[in-house]
Amino acid sequence: MSFWQKYNSIILAVVSALFYFIFASFLERTEFYKLLLLWIGLFTTSYFLFQYKKSNFYFLASIAILFRLVFIFSIPNLSQDFYRFIWDGRMILEGFNPYLHLPKSLIEQRKLLIPQSIELYQGMGIMNGSHFTNYPPINQFCFLIAAIFANKSIIGSVVVMRVIIILADIGVIYYGKKLLETLKLPVHNIFFYALNPFIIIEMTGNLHFEPVMLFFLVWGLYKLQQQKWVLAAILIACSISVKLIPLLFLPLFFQWFLKNNLNKNYSFKIRTLKLVSFNVLIFTAIIVFFLPFYTPQLISNYTNSVGLWFKNFEFNASFYYIVREIGYLFRGYNEIATIGKITPILTIIFLIVITFFRKNKSLLQLITAMLFGLSFYYFTTTTMHPWYIATLLVLSVFTKYRFPIIWSFVIILSYQAYANKPWKENLWFVGLEYSIVYGFLIWELFIKKPIQKIEWEKLL
Repeated sequence: MSFWQKYNSIILAVVSALFYFIFASFLERTEFYKLLLLWIGLFTTSYFLFQYKKSNFYFLASIAILFRLVFIFSIPNLSQDFYRFIWDGRMILEGFNPYLHLPKSLIEQRKLLIPQSIELYQGMGIMNGSHFTNYPPINQFCFLIAAIFANKSIIGSVVVMRVIIILADIGVIYYGKKLLETLKLPVHNIFFYALNPFIIIEMTGNLHFEPVMLFFLVWGLYKLQQQKWVLAAILIACSISVKLIPLLFLPLFFQWFLKNNLNKNYSFKIRTLKLVSFNVLIFTAIIVFFLPFYTPQLISNYTNSVGLWFKNFEFNASFYYIVREIGYLFRGYNEIATIGKITPILTIIFLIVITFFRKNKSLLQLITAMLFGLSFYYFTTTTMHPWYIATLLVLSVFTKYRFPIIWSFVIILSYQAYANKPWKENLWFVGLEYSIVYGFLIWELFIKKPIQKIEWEKLL
């Protein structure tokens, strides 16, 4: 046995850890080509680590956690959002409702209600500081925990939030493995998510809280498969109360309750009652989570803030950019306010179609429907930030589709915008990104030979 054959996994793990350290400590997001080289290097080493050690679950799980710990004391270098997280948490700790106060207004009025107000406001940027917070209540609770443990230290707050995210990822690995075993799928599939450099950098590195949302979602799906639908409803409500995205999945549970073989011993009336109770329980739990923050102004502020993502912001979009150019051609101006109202309606229509006209009886079919329902939304949205892909990636773990893995690799092209001064997207890079994603998706859907198709259909 050669030296490489004996120690290849150790060498690859050390090289990966070194790349992550450089990423965490010596990179600015304006350095696009340095970022790109590190990104390619990390995906390469992670690929071979997975290939060499995919039969050793605990080795891969251990190094996945180790890679996350490399970032533990670093300040995020690809995102400013964490400054707003710290701001919101400290506002709650001081007894103020973060949904009612604009950072910009407080700074302009010289109302420095929390420690390091000016530094946090400057860090989050004018755009972030000029709208009301849109982070749901359990996400706010995470921010509060950071404030409790580090009320006067930005790096301290970062460390606390990073620990929360790492613990959530450990939960995703744990329940993801259990769900894969229940579905009789390879347990190493969970490392498409856990060992993916995109997840490690965007979530642990840049402090995006998708892992907390996904922890509750995967746990909830596992409990649903166990027929523990009451606990599943509460867990899915928790997931929505971290990030709103899982709201899109609620219509898709229709067939699971009414047609799933696990429910065949129950009458149609009982199954319908379960479905209704499931949804009522979810919305009741969400309302309960929001109650500590409730004022009449909350609903207005929150809906207006969420609405900005549809009518005002645009980044790394796909079909929207094509429609926008057509609008420029015929109208002479950007019609985002109009287009932004239409795309959510199209998503709802698509979800209704796959709810009633696609088989979603088994959990595998349900998760596949979730994957494509959310993909449709992301393909048509006006704003597609890189970290959004995390949900697609974890859903793909339980399906036969791998296009989210490809997207997680090429999404780095969107960061080229930050290399331009002033900030500006290069649509050639955006076009290249989506050409690769759509090309691979078309190949998976229509060209790829149905590898192990018979075995997969047996699972369904």
